[in-house]
Amino acid sequence: MKVECLRIWGVLAVLQLAWWLVSPTAHATAAASSATTAKYEAETRGYIFELSHNDIVSKAKREGRLRVMSSLEGDMLKPVAEAFRKKYPFIELRAEEISGTDTYQRMILEMKAGAARGWDINFIAGDFYDEYLPHQRRFDILGMAQQRILQIPVGMIDPVNRNIVAYTTNTMVVTYNKNLLSDEKVPTQWEEFLKPEFQGRKFLADIRPQFTSALVPAWGIEKTLQFAKKIATQNPVWVGGHSRAIGALSTGEHGVYLGANLTGTKRFMSKDVTGALGYKMVEPIPVRIGDHEAVFDKADSPYAALLWLEFVSGPEAQKLIEAGYKGSIFSPGTTAFQVARAKKISLVDWRHYTKMQEYLRLVIEAYGFPKAEAVSKK
Repeated sequence: MKVECLRIWGVLAVLQLAWWLVSPTAHATAAASSATTAKYEAETRGYIFELSHNDIVSKAKREGRLRVMSSLEGDMLKPVAEAFRKKYPFIELRAEEISGTDTYQRMILEMKAGAARGWDINFIAGDFYDEYLPHQRRFDILGMAQQRILQIPVGMIDPVNRNIVAYTTNTMVVTYNKNLLSDEKVPTQWEEFLKPEFQGRKFLADIRPQFTSALVPAWGIEKTLQFAKKIATQNPVWVGGHSRAIGALSTGEHGVYLGANLTGTKRFMSKDVTGALGYKMVEPIPVRIGDHEAVFDKADSPYAALLWLEFVSGPEAQKLIEAGYKGSIFSPGTTAFQVARAKKISLVDWRHYTKMQEYLRLVIEAYGFPKAEAVSKK
């Protein structure tokens, strides 16, 4: 009886396969049905869902222009923008780099006051993530990516809010001055920074511990906080900002930096004629998703903005971004993608990204930095 059932199931499987092979419209029909269902589900949750990529392009063509406010560094933003113009010559693009807490706060205040105008894509700073969310167009980017209407790797998209795209990756390494510290003496494990030879201002550490906090996905919060407490007892040289720290290494002021950005390190190395800088990837390698962007709710060109998010997430733009060592871990061919398949990483993905502010707070507390206190009025 059992053998007979297996034969029947086998025949049914063969018939089903044959039907799919001889029916040229079968896949298209099934895909259309799936997309229609996804559109209905999206709209019941208050999202906008487009069924056709061609419709998105047509609407973008009618808009004819696009303004992007991006955190992507200028040396990467410029070639990406030029490639976008080449692909969509009917869209007049203006792309600007923005940075700095003051800028982010000003933009949020303008959004809240209803005075924000003039841009279609905005960067979403992690420190103020929740404050940006109510002011972004509710496109179901995740749903359209899952249905292949938008060609965006789903790992780049916020799975909860569904309309935010993070299309770069920050990989963190140990950066050092080869004239002051030989390669064999550079730690190969993070715990080696706790050895006696690194006691007493022997390495740089950032006062804003993005590196240490990025170990939580691999280590868990308790082990990470214990490590932070021990790092503080080593009495490192506390610095503010990756560029300043790597600059101090390149000039020979200090020997090694705990948890530098690979992007910043590579940028300094490209300009370092002395060849003094080196770096080492230490496992688990902290990797953080970055450059979060979305379509502004009051965008004049929301469909051109969708094409921008699709483009920067795609292989052509990722190849250009990879020149700055910020290619996404979700994009095949990038350094981060290859590293993740060869080494152990600690990935600050969407599950951890929205918790990073709490991780930072706890790590700073573990470092033992003094807290600011309100001055009472008499």
